[in-house]
Amino acid sequence: MKPFIKKFKDISINDLAIVGGKNASLGEMFSKLSLHGIKVPDGFAITSAAFRYLLDHNELNEPLQQLMQQLDRKKFTNLRAIGAKARQLILYAVFPEDIKKEIIDAYKELCGDSDSEVAVRSSATAEDLPEASFAGQHESYLNIKGKDALVKAVQQCFASLYTDRAIKYREDNGFVHSSVFLSVGVQKMVRSDKACSGVGFTLEPESGFRDVIHLSGVWGLGENIVQGSVTPDEFYVFKPMLLKGKKAIIQKKMGEKAKTMVYAADEKSLTSTLLNIDTPKEKQEQYVLSDKEIYQLAKWATKIEAHYQKPMDIEWAKDGFSNELYILQARPETVHTQKNPNLIHEYQLLKKGEMITEGVAIGTKVTTGIARILESPKDADSLNQGEIIVTDMTSPDWDPILKKTAAIITNKGGRTSHASIVARELDVPAIVASGNATEKIKDGELITVSCCEGKTGYVYKGKLPFEVKDLDFTNVKMPKSTEVMMIVGDPEKAFKLSFYPNDGVGLMRIEFIITHFIQVHPMALVKFNELKDRSVKQKIEELTHHYPDKEQYFVDKLAQGIATIAAAFYPKEVIVRMSDFKTNEYANLIGGSDFEPKEENPMLGFRGASRYYNDLYKEGFRLECEAIKLVRNEMGLTNVKVMIPFCRTVDEGKKVIEVMGEFGLKQEENHLKVYVMAEIPSNVLVAEEFARVFDGFSIGSNDLTQLVLGIDRDSALVADLFNEQNQAVKMMISMVIDKANALGRRIGLCGQAPSDFPEFAQFLVEHGIDSISFNPDAILNGIENINKAESEFIVSVNQDQNENYHL
Repeated sequence: MKPFIKKFKDISINDLAIVGGKNASLGEMFSKLSLHGIKVPDGFAITSAAFRYLLDHNELNEPLQQLMQQLDRKKFTNLRAIGAKARQLILYAVFPEDIKKEIIDAYKELCGDSDSEVAVRSSATAEDLPEASFAGQHESYLNIKGKDALVKAVQQCFASLYTDRAIKYREDNGFVHSSVFLSVGVQKMVRSDKACSGVGFTLEPESGFRDVIHLSGVWGLGENIVQGSVTPDEFYVFKPMLLKGKKAIIQKKMGEKAKTMVYAADEKSLTSTLLNIDTPKEKQEQYVLSDKEIYQLAKWATKIEAHYQKPMDIEWAKDGFSNELYILQARPETVHTQKNPNLIHEYQLLKKGEMITEGVAIGTKVTTGIARILESPKDADSLNQGEIIVTDMTSPDWDPILKKTAAIITNKGGRTSHASIVARELDVPAIVASGNATEKIKDGELITVSCCEGKTGYVYKGKLPFEVKDLDFTNVKMPKSTEVMMIVGDPEKAFKLSFYPNDGVGLMRIEFIITHFIQVHPMALVKFNELKDRSVKQKIEELTHHYPDKEQYFVDKLAQGIATIAAAFYPKEVIVRMSDFKTNEYANLIGGSDFEPKEENPMLGFRGASRYYNDLYKEGFRLECEAIKLVRNEMGLTNVKVMIPFCRTVDEGKKVIEVMGEFGLKQEENHLKVYVMAEIPSNVLVAEEFARVFDGFSIGSNDLTQLVLGIDRDSALVADLFNEQNQAVKMMISMVIDKANALGRRIGLCGQAPSDFPEFAQFLVEHGIDSISFNPDAILNGIENINKAESEFIVSVNQDQNENYHL
């Protein structure tokens, strides 16, 4: 007779057919990875042979098969009734005494004389496809205590082979019901209800970017993450720097964590009931993990990924009594590993309408459809194929009906909630954590769901036009002589953009991070205690309340934004342009009006380099330098270089380099390169002098055109005269390229013209530009234009050489 019990220490991944995917993975980790310091709670598996024996013992195989034959396979109208009858057959079956005895003996051996709490988890397998994943289809029972409660929980797990969602899953995936069996894992309980728990991915869950670990966590049991009933804390750890021992946490996002799920002992029940209690305010304002714990989990995650040799989806928990971290589960990530990263569908809204609500965007798609507000899976009949589900939150019970929807919108949730995971699997857009979707959206209303605008998703009224571009990077041929760089500002798009063909980032604008993520004028943080406007102080306090040191808020937020982009493109060069707001733009930041002078022409006034050494902004520039230092020196992202904008004179350039040095950001130290924008005629005319101060140039074609032609580029009245291809502008550009080449200094150009006009790209290539930076939507056109220009240039040079030879 096949064994009914198998201890974790005796289980490996080769036992999939006997104990199912979940238990095989737990046994593999316990037996193989414990040696590497990874803590997995001990336990044992009740094998699929025991499940089969229970069916045989009660002669249930035939009745179950007959029930499944009665299933309406077209509309699944009787799914609920069939599932309930199937579960009843197993729940009311006589539990064989010999299986019961083996379970109780194994429980005593695991826990000793005390009736310790255990987790009881289902683990399904299929005889014809043992490696199939049945994640989330069957039940688990936590905090089970005592032999009677354990046996009951095992039988409930057995019955959960016929949950409505499991039946529908097998139908959708072509499994014969009678060929799928249940194993049950019994594992020492980790009391995360007294601490915290969460999930982790060894890739970035939205883009599939492989070099980060994404961790999320909540107080109490992890069910709140799965259900999406709270917004969790999120942490991103950059693998290459983790392995080098650097400060590898590149992003930390504090979730509201409004609820904490805990156990409430019920004396009348053999199992624990769950309570979702309000999280105390002080705990909402704390991260669930310390940096040390984040690094510990991240290191474990990299070891698990290395062991399995594939990206992994991991569950973790912290025990509130021992304060120890544990890995509860690890399974292969199934969404991005099945996609070709070189094929990208780029969605773009052609028009924006009235916004109804917003939340966390899952995916990058746009869709339109009728909104259908559903309170529970019981409302399934009111949902038509292709409509958009709007609900509070989803759970695995929703799975059968989610396959009919064109998009999912929930009030609650996070990037790793059930709704998010299912949306990725179904390849439909989702917006979670909206907070108010079920109140703001009307049932039956035509809406547009947009997830193409970054990490924030928007719901708009009506049907808005959008377009889809299918991008295939598989056979893109990169230019031989000219580097193709990108222009990037939004860290939330960085991981996705890293898959585009590129040689790095030629221009990273930090203004986007300051405007969208920091929102506060840096001098208002430096002089926070001196602010007189109470409403301004209150706004700043709301944004920075978990930062006693207001300056550190600016440094951390800016550093995390820069680090995210630098990590996405690592080890390629990322050139960060220091702030280049005009005074009117700075004044629009919170607290900005107290620190900005009024100017008649801000475009030509107090901007760029002239601010950095001036007492009005010097301390603000210090914070920018602190962020760069943090990214380069502590996070180890030395692919970050610095660029100084709007530097009018050579002396001004020297002052900026000197001030940077005062703030600990020294040119050449730790290989730091400092470039200058070539966007003022003086930069071109005395380029030789600027080259003695800076390591290279980047031509800012917009400002250079403006200043050569004397055009205010913000003025609609003279906009038609603005032209980078004007002869005078091209003379300036060719002059600075020639001088940079003669001086051995790198030179690039940032702008739209080389992608729009092949002849302009040819002009730049012929003059020997080192790099051209494009906006992401123009990069394929730009590459095509550069390749054409390079090939024509080579032909032209060869012809000249042949003519000279014949002469």
